[in-house]
Amino acid sequence: MRHLLIATALFFSGNTFSQDSTTVCKLNRETDPFTKLTRISTGFIPLEGGSVTIDSDGKEIDVLFSIEGVDKCYDNNSIAYIFFEGSKSKSSNRNGGSMNCEGLFHFIFRNSVTPTTLLNRMMTQKITHIIFTGNNKKETTLTVGVQEQKMLMDLANCLVTEAKTMLK
Repeated sequence: MRHLLIATALFFSGNTFSQDSTTVCKLNRETDPFTKLTRISTGFIPLEGGSVTIDSDGKEIDVLFSIEGVDKCYDNNSIAYIFFEGSKSKSSNRNGGSMNCEGLFHFIFRNSVTPTTLLNRMMTQKITHIIFTGNNKKETTLTVGVQEQKMLMDLANCLVTEAKTMLK
């Protein structure tokens, strides 16, 4: 009887895992009615202090952070420092979006067969936190929880893989 319970628990835990791994790769797909270009998106992933979404239109991959709070102005001189789990080094990236005071910060990458170093790190290493420095030199930290770390890594991997199929 005990072996049957263990076998049943293992079956359901394995079944749950396989369901989770297939739902991880669900991307939002939208086709522009005028240009007929398809855009894929992970949808927003909530983080402590904001949220993130990763989108691609075939030409570029846009990692958009929406940071909560007031006085969150970012321009092309604004920098984000990305800290990865198990590493003392940090990566940095400038805002790729337009100047705004809505708390929007973009990492823009060209869609290519081989992802850039930072995008590859985001796909293979867990991000612990990101420090955004606005154009007023004020720092804001976005913390990535344990569950969100894995989700962000998996969705980035999934989207970049799918974005490669959109290359022309």
